[in-house]
Amino acid sequence: MTLDFTAIDFETANSSAASACSVGLVKVRDGKVVDRAGWFIRPPLGHDVFQEWNVRIHGIRPEDVADAAGWVDQLADLVEFAEDDHLVAHNAGFDMGVIRAACAATFVACPEYSYLCSLQVARKTYHLESYRLPVAAMAAGFEDFAHHDALADAEACAAIMIHAARRHDAATIADLAELTGARLGRIGIPIAA
Repeated sequence: MTLDFTAIDFETANSSAASACSVGLVKVRDGKVVDRAGWFIRPPLGHDVFQEWNVRIHGIRPEDVADAAGWVDQLADLVEFAEDDHLVAHNAGFDMGVIRAACAATFVACPEYSYLCSLQVARKTYHLESYRLPVAAMAAGFEDFAHHDALADAEACAAIMIHAARRHDAATIADLAELTGARLGRIGIPIAA
């Protein structure tokens, strides 16, 4: 199996997609987790108010990110970790939207990545009453994790994709997308003049 990808998950301070306050990243090579990283992010000005609802969900408070580097300083670390992998995320539209919005809010170019949504893959792999991350992860044999901790969520997402690839006999992320009918998306595509 040549299943290589980086699973990613963001938590946000508020309803603005640009308000990333935490990221979790899990690198998979040949269908096995080989590295993981996670850190706090100080949201950019104008997107830095922590709403009570978000704090209740993930438990991250303004004081937790006070000494963290901002998006501009941390984007290079994210790109260095992910390299030129496909990104995967559960409800990937949200996480890719965070990358786009945080880049726009800080006036930096959005990095180019292809991505696959583990939620879409789970819907074509399992027969569940809910496809929320904890339920889909349990179907993949990944249980008892701290949901809404960015690193734990990225690990759960990686587990879903690895398990689904085995069930569908998919060797790559592109194969898994094709076999499940899930859309392989792109972000950071330069706009043609």
